[in-house]
Amino acid sequence: MTSVRETISAAAAYVAEKLAGRKPYAGIILGSGLGKLALEIEDPVIIPYKDIPGFPVSTAIGHASRFIAGRLGGKEVLAMQGRFHFYEGYEMWQVTLPVRVMKVLGIQYLFVSNAAGGTNPEFSVGDLMIIRDQINLLPNPLIGPNLEEFGPRFPDMTRPYDPRLIALAEGIAAEEGISLHKGVYLACTGPSFETPAEYRFFRRAGADAVGMSTTPEVIVARHSEIPVFGMSVITDVAHDTEDDDYVTDGEAIVRAADAAADKMTCLFKRMIASL
Repeated sequence: MTSVRETISAAAAYVAEKLAGRKPYAGIILGSGLGKLALEIEDPVIIPYKDIPGFPVSTAIGHASRFIAGRLGGKEVLAMQGRFHFYEGYEMWQVTLPVRVMKVLGIQYLFVSNAAGGTNPEFSVGDLMIIRDQINLLPNPLIGPNLEEFGPRFPDMTRPYDPRLIALAEGIAAEEGISLHKGVYLACTGPSFETPAEYRFFRRAGADAVGMSTTPEVIVARHSEIPVFGMSVITDVAHDTEDDDYVTDGEAIVRAADAAADKMTCLFKRMIASL
């Protein structure tokens, strides 16, 4: 049976061969409906996940299931146009495999994004939220034998999202006239959307937005001491009453994310150019 280390090594070797000497400076993970940023990548090299040894494939709505490498903001980047989720039936080491591969390939920063439900009553559909902290209700991806070559058994998570990158984003947003929120992202397993009672519970627990991804990748990145910047696009808002006919619609969430993707693309592109 192929070990996790062997899978990481084989996948990284395959991607490195396709990159033909290009070294990614930053990794980017694009969430549901947010693949538009990939269109801004210059001189792209497209690597379908299905071709990478040991890689899963994305099955979620709005995930194209491929790497796109190239230049963004004058830097070499490697973007995931589609991520993997625990609810797809993958093990946590598979969900976070791309972060390990990007670490081996040499990324210095990781940018993560997601489509999320807003539990903060001040949020509206289409808002952008800088993730300043997180609550992880998914299985921790570091459970099991520790990969010492990547990081320590008990990594510090005091600052999962890099304060310097947050300050950079806020400064650029002010220059561009982009309105931003800042808050806590909570991840649960899915794939069912949250009940009204769960939304109330998460809000009282301190969450400003809720989704089904991101926290495992951030934990693995911080295990390897990769600075992380995270952003949620608020694609629906919490309905915490049971007496109306509201229904959470996955297709509508992807459309809302697409509508906000231009602002996020502007921020990511300028941030990467500034690093």
